[in-house]
Amino acid sequence: MDSNYMLKVQDAKAVDVQKALQAAGIKVTSIIEVYKDKGEEAS
Repeated sequence: MDSNYMLKVQDAKAVDVQKALQAAGIKVTSIIEVYKDKGEEAS
């Protein structure tokens, strides 16, 4: 069974999220970045 989830993470790359999920025993079939917030820019 395939399920789709949307996550919002800070200070993480897609590969880090994939590794964490796999370490928890969750099979990851794909990760797609849909939006990247630039965050606050230093002045």
